[in-house]
Amino acid sequence: MKKTNRLNPHEARETIRAGYAAIATGQSPGCCPGQRCGQADPTRLAEALGYDRESLGRLPEGANMGLSCGNPVAIAGLREGQTVLDLGSGGGFDAFQAGEMVKASGRVIGVDMTPEMIARARKNLSRYRQRVGLDNVEFRLGEIECLPVADNGVDAVLSNCVINLSPDKPRVWREVFRVLRPGGKVSVSDLALLKPLPEKIRGIAEALVGCVAGAATVGETKAMLRGAGFTSIVLTPKPDPARAIRDDPFYGRIAENLPKGEGIGDYVVSLLIEAKKPAGPEN
Repeated sequence: MKKTNRLNPHEARETIRAGYAAIATGQSPGCCPGQRCGQADPTRLAEALGYDRESLGRLPEGANMGLSCGNPVAIAGLREGQTVLDLGSGGGFDAFQAGEMVKASGRVIGVDMTPEMIARARKNLSRYRQRVGLDNVEFRLGEIECLPVADNGVDAVLSNCVINLSPDKPRVWREVFRVLRPGGKVSVSDLALLKPLPEKIRGIAEALVGCVAGAATVGETKAMLRGAGFTSIVLTPKPDPARAIRDDPFYGRIAENLPKGEGIGDYVVSLLIEAKKPAGPEN
């Protein structure tokens, strides 16, 4: 049997966890396309992705770490009183903005598998409460393949450049379906592939932490959503992040292993994912 250099699921998860712990504690400047792609200022990146400047100004310092690859909040249509779940919540960037939208009668739950990220987000909670006058956001330690959330408990699920990191994406989507109320909505920004990456790239640890090696194709993503039971699926590719990372030194090692004449932009796009859990009695 041909030997590959691909990490097994446990190794991949621990590599990712260690990488994000380093980011949370300031030992690493970033990993996903964003802060590393010529956008040294996370605020500039967020504004380029369509986040509102005024809302960004109310965020606790350090909540925005420049790890976004899109703007799921913009497509979520959040309303007052809703319960929202943010997968891979990091320092609370999207969770805090969602909290303002659902107001005092709503609730936001952020889930992250990295203790250092949870600690950072919880530290930001008091600043969030002081700045916006709300106490409606919490953060839970957990893996997105096994969410610490009750069945049929949330109205909307957000995620920003995180699901691509999971070694078991079908399970993630099944978990998202489980926790959503009937009629609930998924609004996700993620990295996806236009075509599979060469095998040797998928085993590069830096690529795993950089959100590229573990990404699924657009077609695979649609199939996983359907398999989990979702309907009203809309997938919108956004090539901008791929163009931005093309000259990033971090991706040099990846580019060196691509077939001659091809670049990152031939493989990677930012993908906006929208889907719903059916509202029928079968759920």
